[in-house]
Amino acid sequence: MASTFVSNLGPARVGAGFVLALVLPPVLEWGMFTVGSDFLAVDVLVQLAGVIAVALVGGLWPALLAAVFSTLVLNYYSTAPVGSLEITDPQNLLTLVIFIAVAVAVSLVVGLAARRSREAAAATAEAATLGELARGVLAAEDTLQGFLAHVRTHFQVNAVGLFNRDAPGGSPPALIASDIAAGDASPGGPSRGDDSPGAPINDLYAADATEDLPDGLVLALYGRTLNARERSLLTAFGSQLTAMRQRQELVVSSQANRRLTEGNVMRTAILRAVSHDLRTPLAGIKLAVSSLRHEAVQLPVDEQKELLETIEDYSDRLDALINNLLDMSRLTGDAVTPHLRAVHWADVLPGALVGLPPQRVRVEIPGNLPPVVADPGMLERVIANLVENADKYAGGEDIVISGSVEGIVGHVDDGVPAGELRVVDHGRGVSADDADTIFQPFQRASDAPAGAGVGLGLAVAKGFTEVMGGQLVAEATPGGGLTLRIRLPLATGVHDGEPGNSGMVTR
Repeated sequence: MASTFVSNLGPARVGAGFVLALVLPPVLEWGMFTVGSDFLAVDVLVQLAGVIAVALVGGLWPALLAAVFSTLVLNYYSTAPVGSLEITDPQNLLTLVIFIAVAVAVSLVVGLAARRSREAAAATAEAATLGELARGVLAAEDTLQGFLAHVRTHFQVNAVGLFNRDAPGGSPPALIASDIAAGDASPGGPSRGDDSPGAPINDLYAADATEDLPDGLVLALYGRTLNARERSLLTAFGSQLTAMRQRQELVVSSQANRRLTEGNVMRTAILRAVSHDLRTPLAGIKLAVSSLRHEAVQLPVDEQKELLETIEDYSDRLDALINNLLDMSRLTGDAVTPHLRAVHWADVLPGALVGLPPQRVRVEIPGNLPPVVADPGMLERVIANLVENADKYAGGEDIVISGSVEGIVGHVDDGVPAGELRVVDHGRGVSADDADTIFQPFQRASDAPAGAGVGLGLAVAKGFTEVMGGQLVAEATPGGGLTLRIRLPLATGVHDGEPGNSGMVTR
């Protein structure tokens, strides 16, 4: 019981209470002698006030000591014969008996009230903590490291660790994560959050308090032992950690299921979209080859040349379709790793414009434009897909490719100054509401010309641009049409290659 009071108040307050119990009664009696008090009743009330003060400071046991000591002081200095513990007057004896009874009763009441007050404060704090835990479970905002830091702060311990007791091969329990108070790591040990060997909390069996969790996990506290109330709170923290881990597992499972669903949707869309676009070129190639191989009919040279051109055109269409399908599959599977370096726009344009008549595209790229950070192969593919899209819908109008440095007024998402390339056409264009949907896979205009593909070109271009750390946006061209803007971070430091010649690079 004594240890309970000490743990409730703390050793400092209990010690101060015992000191007051020994010092305060003679000091109060000396004060009464100094003011010339001759009334035993006044001395009794003053000593009773002292006992109450001791009870408020140190609790029950110091107050009981003060009550006994005050009785002896009153007997020695305030009752006849003065200077002796002998009592000759029965009334004085009754007074002292009543005094010690009242003092003990008051000590009990005051100590109990103080104890109840402390318990109420502890219960309020516990309720607040449990409420915070409940809100944390509902909000789903805490991370494992943040949770361990919260546990360490709440229990005022030196360190907290999460262990896996079911380590493979009979190994010691493995430390999964930890949080260590600043300055508590052992010399040469890890800093806060480090779980490498050498940390002072690397040994589960050295913990001062533990809480067993499902799946062989153990929450361990280091620095001090916990009382019964704190143990119950630790159990609540363990339950929250279990719920948090289960929630994280559900999130991971949900994301995996969503990816599977998206993959199934993608595969279904691919089958639906390419069924026609694969059969048509294959049928055309087969028909042209059959005509060329027909032995009974000798075709004129012009017709043979036309059939060969048809085979080549359909083969190119199939090659582009297969490349887009493969690229889209890599993008959706997070299997694209760009090899970034400094690249000049003018260096990748020739390869991107292969197959287009020179008079169809007008290139207006200043030769002194700084390079951008990109993967040359990916950037060439992005520009080729954008130009191919413009060629399908521009009608008889020219396609204009221009470039500038937009870093002064516009930036990519991470705040790096950007270079910009624009592919401008004056075809049918798109509405503002459809500016984002054109980058989704298998999106194709209803009036797209025959052989326009399955609608993967812009989706692949956007995916490659974002993988390189850039942006691809669409907006209406003034006067009608569509403008596609590629923004990539400007290269800094030493660049690969030399910039193009000064002046305007045109085609």
